[in-house]
Amino acid sequence: MSTASTRRPVSDVSAGVGLSGLVALALWILFCRNWGSVVDLLGLQAPREPMSGPYASLATLAFTGAAMTAWSLLVDKVHLRPSTGIDWSRRRPLSETLDISITKLTGLWITWALIGCFYFLCRWYWEGQYLFAMDVLSAVVAPLFVLSVPYVLWLDRVMVEPRDASWHFGAMLIGREPWSAEEVKKHWRAWAIKGFFGAFMISILPGGFARVVEADFGAIAHKPVDLGSLLIEALFLVDVQIGTVGYLFTFRPLDAHIRSGNPLLAGWVAALMCYPPFVWGTMGNADVLGYEVNTGGWAHWMAAYDVLLWGWAAMMVVLTAIYAWATFAFGLRFSNLTYRGVLTNGPYRFTRHPAYLSKNLFWWTSTLPFLVTNGSWTDAIRNTVLLGVVSGIYYWRARTEEAHLLAEDPKYREYYDWMGENAFITRTLAKVGQKLKFK
Repeated sequence: MSTASTRRPVSDVSAGVGLSGLVALALWILFCRNWGSVVDLLGLQAPREPMSGPYASLATLAFTGAAMTAWSLLVDKVHLRPSTGIDWSRRRPLSETLDISITKLTGLWITWALIGCFYFLCRWYWEGQYLFAMDVLSAVVAPLFVLSVPYVLWLDRVMVEPRDASWHFGAMLIGREPWSAEEVKKHWRAWAIKGFFGAFMISILPGGFARVVEADFGAIAHKPVDLGSLLIEALFLVDVQIGTVGYLFTFRPLDAHIRSGNPLLAGWVAALMCYPPFVWGTMGNADVLGYEVNTGGWAHWMAAYDVLLWGWAAMMVVLTAIYAWATFAFGLRFSNLTYRGVLTNGPYRFTRHPAYLSKNLFWWTSTLPFLVTNGSWTDAIRNTVLLGVVSGIYYWRARTEEAHLLAEDPKYREYYDWMGENAFITRTLAKVGQKLKFK
């Protein structure tokens, strides 16, 4: 007979959402790679080269996001869930919600303006890969402001409580009605996450997309290092594309809205250390947490052993596949530092943090920090210790994320306990931790 301890809580995200996005992404990449054949077939007067430009990578978001949205609405019917905060049977007259909507729009528009000021002031957004993100965001400013009006007017009529966090920020600015400071903080945590990580994700779309679309798989089919590297690049493309959809499609009717941003300062510090510009002074700086000083990497040390090269390449690909799986399993709900429902399926059946675990194993097995080309024990020890520090940062991130989710949702607490008892990886790591604690 099953008990609560042996039943895994039902996931708020179905496997079909991510899988539909993955299929759509694969089809779009095939279309872009074979654009020349499409031109010939349709008799178009157009360049025959593969569509690998930055705006083709941007179009991928629409194609992939549309597939996941269709699955969510037509199959999972997420718009009918109480967690959306929407009651479709209750349509208030516009006159009843108009003042609420105006207050909310005021809060949203001022928020977007302040995020724009942040982009303007921070120099790193105006060079390198971020230039593409700024071009894209500049182009959508006017449509975003225009479309927000009918969207908010429509949604407020069916929301159970239209005075949400955005409304409270607007009310604070207008000063006519009482507002909650906690709700204002909640509003800004959500938009800080969207603004900071959204720009970063858009900025990294073009590079990997172009390399995968233009790649000649046939030319490297018998080269384990090159083939492995390209497959890893393709899997990172899955992570980036579907992850970016998650940041952008935070719509309440899709039940993908941000219910709360992490309120813990430690959580923000641990996460921001892993992304530009902060990562440039820590993990990306050889003088601080650089763990690849004089390392040759796996391909260097195994170059003379073909069987080992193929086996190691396969392991790198599998680890990256787990990392990508951990992203597309979120469907439309992927983002850092947020609570958007509880995910219990996919790789999250085996460990609470499959992305962090696979990413760190990838770094250890690809870099091999303890093997250095100059024979220096000093460099070998430093590399090993510093990569250990990096792994420690990700452990810290995991713990702060758990603290946030444990405080938010009884279902996550149930999932947390179930994993501790039933998931082999989580259970084993927990036992090791307990033994180390008592020694």
